[in-house]
Amino acid sequence: MATLLIVHHTPSPTCQALLEAVVAGATAPGIEGVDVVRRAALAATASDVLAADAYVLGTPANLGYMSGALKHFFDQIYYPCLDETRGRPFGVYVHGGSDTTGALRAVDTVTTGLGWRRAASPVSVTGEAGRADLETCWELGATLAAGLTA
Repeated sequence: MATLLIVHHTPSPTCQALLEAVVAGATAPGIEGVDVVRRAALAATASDVLAADAYVLGTPANLGYMSGALKHFFDQIYYPCLDETRGRPFGVYVHGGSDTTGALRAVDTVTTGLGWRRAASPVSVTGEAGRADLETCWELGATLAAGLTA
């Protein structure tokens, strides 16, 4: 069975809603043979990353950067996972009050260094999440999970 690992930092109701939408998409009816594993960024380990076949990353944009929790996750897994996870697909969603540019750039820099392959467009949400934002996060989860069934 393939594994989709969702690594997230979820400090707000909006981030929680985005996470739930991603999980709903990843576990939608019709997507079979994929184990969806959720880990808080501060709890996720290199073993979790090595055991997964694809990743969804979720973070708030804090002071123009990804959350410290997601940065800590990357710091912990970077070298142990560098050679073993090259080419694996990933997606990302970011929530910010007014801008997510720096956070998306930071995630892109690290995932490029890891050699991960973007499998879906990044989801950028500013302000309160609306219906379209939640649908886009649902599609992100469904896209990554469905890509593992092919």
